[in-house]
Amino acid sequence: MKKAVFAIGIIFLLAMPVSAAQITAPTVPESGAEVMPENNDSFGLGLMELLRSALIRIQPDLREASKVSLGATAAVMMVSILQSFSGSVKHAADLTGATVTTAVLLLSTNSLIRLGFETVTELSEYGKLLLPVMTAAMAAQGGVTTSAALYTGTAVFDAVLGSLISKLLLPMVYLFLALAAANAALGEQTLRKMADFIKWLVSWCLKTILTVYTTYMGITGVVSGTTDAVALKATKVTISSVVPVVGGILSDASEAVLVSAGFMKNTAGIYGIFAVLAVFLQPFLRIGAHYLMLKLTAAVCGTFGCKSLTDLIGDFSTAMGLLLAMTGAVCLMLLISTVCFLKGVG
Repeated sequence: MKKAVFAIGIIFLLAMPVSAAQITAPTVPESGAEVMPENNDSFGLGLMELLRSALIRIQPDLREASKVSLGATAAVMMVSILQSFSGSVKHAADLTGATVTTAVLLLSTNSLIRLGFETVTELSEYGKLLLPVMTAAMAAQGGVTTSAALYTGTAVFDAVLGSLISKLLLPMVYLFLALAAANAALGEQTLRKMADFIKWLVSWCLKTILTVYTTYMGITGVVSGTTDAVALKATKVTISSVVPVVGGILSDASEAVLVSAGFMKNTAGIYGIFAVLAVFLQPFLRIGAHYLMLKLTAAVCGTFGCKSLTDLIGDFSTAMGLLLAMTGAVCLMLLISTVCFLKGVG
């Protein structure tokens, strides 16, 4: 009841006559301040500056990912030599190899899972500051009803997705890795099937909530517009390829962001867009660097003929892919809602 009264109070407050031009986005969080572009007048130039700053700052992560990959490769090479023996030596090699490989990979993986959790939390917290501001700007232009529908829907979906990720999906990533490591050590197909089920369940949860969210936005009539077909196709293909698990859904939803680039050129909301990207981009690239390096490591280790450890490394890369999907889902959900507000502000 208190929440309902509070929400109604916000709606009335937002209905007060105020110029949308006087409303500014909240300050970027500290984690994104160092990559925030100085040029906020041009969306394209600012985006390039932000991306360049983020790429420069992930160089230490590339070196760390390379060291981890070399350590895992060395472990697989050693085990592949020991597996040429038979009997108890081979069994001990399988068990030792799975233990060593898991230990080598788990330290960096654990820190990246924490990074993913922190990024999801910070994006959600910034969204709680940004969305009321955008709602006020839209209401000031006369779109009180639409702004209320946008704010309510986005707030609900963002809360559900954030809680789902922090309380269920991230712990399930740990469970997935534990099952994968046990399968590599023991060779039990039941463990393999359980790990695959965990992967499917995490993917299904993300895809379902994103599908419902984009459907809601489509019903309210805010995810629409026209733009250059070539640019739209290129953007959707890029997102679909880069973000594992939910890339297809995100690429379809990306139209809402792309079609409204023109609306952002003359609005204060561009600062909010950059702030969201500044918080999101560097962690996403850090996790992505480890994801790609583990993919490469699994491909190299596959030539040694040690299938169990190669699959284990592939499972760690899958875990990174799930993290990319989670952070990407929260970020794009916030971007889509913000851009929809901007379309209403015009």
